[in-house]
Amino acid sequence: MASPVFDLDVLRSFATGMALGSYARAADRLGRSTSAVSAQLKKLEAQAGTALFRKAGRGLALTDAGQTMLAYAHRLLELNDEAAAAMRGARLHGLVRLGLQEDFGETLLPGVLGRFTRAHPQVRVEACMARCTELRERLSLGKLDLALVWETGNQAPLPHGECVLEAPLQWIGAASDHAAERPPWWPKGRAGGGRHAQPLPLVLLDAPCPVREMTTAALDRAGIPWRHGFSSSSLAALWAASAAGLGLTVRTSFGLPRSVEVLDASAAGLPELPAISLWLYRAQAQPEATVARLADLLRQALPQSEAPTRQTAASRPQGVPA
Repeated sequence: MASPVFDLDVLRSFATGMALGSYARAADRLGRSTSAVSAQLKKLEAQAGTALFRKAGRGLALTDAGQTMLAYAHRLLELNDEAAAAMRGARLHGLVRLGLQEDFGETLLPGVLGRFTRAHPQVRVEACMARCTELRERLSLGKLDLALVWETGNQAPLPHGECVLEAPLQWIGAASDHAAERPPWWPKGRAGGGRHAQPLPLVLLDAPCPVREMTTAALDRAGIPWRHGFSSSSLAALWAASAAGLGLTVRTSFGLPRSVEVLDASAAGLPELPAISLWLYRAQAQPEATVARLADLLRQALPQSEAPTRQTAASRPQGVPA
């Protein structure tokens, strides 16, 4: 029996509907009618030879087979789009100067650079890992073509930028399966009795740092004593110090190593922290094709690059409205 040949247009409708949470929105995004998308999904189930959806209240959820199909759909569409980009950009040459913060060095950069280099082998990429202040300065001086920068709202955004996502700041400490035992200063929560008897040691980036200021201000408002336990200009050093039990640090959940985990702020008696915004900046309003392509790849990779917080192990719901 011949294997089915899956239609990429059908797979794109399938994947887009799951990403947007609604096949009506997917139809609008793809320029098709809702009935046409519904027919595509029936065709996909027929080709798969098994049910991909099941009823979940008033909507639909993926079956196990549907989850498997979605993973393959993402891979097939990614390869197709990569091939199309390679054909369009086979003759592109030049240099793209990319700036980003350490949070994305291991989780985001390898996959993005791999896809970009395969599609544009004649384009050279220079990556600069730096903190937000230096990245903003380099952009202003024309030393970067593209940059991913965390913004906290204490400065006006730079020109030619877009906010690509928002992420809450989190209290982060040594992973429970990594630390032999909790140190005496560890927050005991509301039921712990005598909580915060010792100042809370903080593991933070060197000043000036907006996150450092936001963290200490939140503790001051909550009346929680604190002290500086460790500081460094390196994010990797913060992870190491936190894992070693020198104190708690504060970051988003992007790029967390396995040696640390997100704390439940409420259970630990710690103040809730605000969200910060991630901005994708371009040096020019109309960037060159190579810069625009790398920006597209960064946007696509970002939603997949955030590590799940180890404090909440439950998987995200997969249901979509009918």
